[in-house]
Amino acid sequence: MTAPALHRPIGAMGWLRIAAKGGLLALVTFGCFAVFLLVRLVEAPLHRPSRPWTPVITQFVCRSALAIIGLRYRRVGTPMHDLGAVVANHSSWLDIFSLNAGQRIYFVSKAEVSDWPAIGWLARATGTVFITRKGAEAKRQQEVFEDRLRAGHQLLFFPEGTSTDAVRVLPFKSTLFQAFYTHGLERVMHIQPVTVIYHAPPGEDPRFYGWWGDMGFAPHLLEILAAPRQGAVEVIYHAPVPVDGFPGRKELSQYCERVIRTSHRLAEA
Repeated sequence: MTAPALHRPIGAMGWLRIAAKGGLLALVTFGCFAVFLLVRLVEAPLHRPSRPWTPVITQFVCRSALAIIGLRYRRVGTPMHDLGAVVANHSSWLDIFSLNAGQRIYFVSKAEVSDWPAIGWLARATGTVFITRKGAEAKRQQEVFEDRLRAGHQLLFFPEGTSTDAVRVLPFKSTLFQAFYTHGLERVMHIQPVTVIYHAPPGEDPRFYGWWGDMGFAPHLLEILAAPRQGAVEVIYHAPVPVDGFPGRKELSQYCERVIRTSHRLAEA
């Protein structure tokens, strides 16, 4: 998908909003990150490989970020407490805040993100699992998934494989679902589908919060911070399902896609 030019010139008031919100956002993010690193120094040797303390800081930062931006947050349903993973549709970099605000999770992301300035090392420090599309890495990645899942970490996958314009759900790729069908994991694992819906500010394009195609991160961030009014994000937690309730990864992937697509009221047919 190639992103159209949705951006408008930012006026003087817009830049004032950027300075105020951006400054506060940076203060909270990097201030809490410093605390995060200090806590991790104690947490790592005591609780390896589990992380009982630092996810609380991450969740606080994400909830605070939504409040600073002005994006209203609404949660429907209950995050699961079973051993397992979460799958969600992917609209924007804002998903990091929206999904972390509701539950303590660890994202599964493409390897390129680890090299992004600032975002990359934040992601690494907070326990993001990075994956590559190289077949030679499949076995090692499978071992990482299993270790993290058995440690009680709830991993979050984006089966679409890329972010979208926020008004559509792309076909799910079933490859990563195979991680749940190895070494008996399917007998104890649950998967929770989650739908994320962004409602644009009044009068704005419905795709306002979507980040896709060749959109740059910085211009999109500035446009959102500069907006005089904000919209809302709705996060819908569906009932978890046991992995062994499905014969294989394709059937499980299709089920999750169907649940998420049918509950996404803005999604195009």
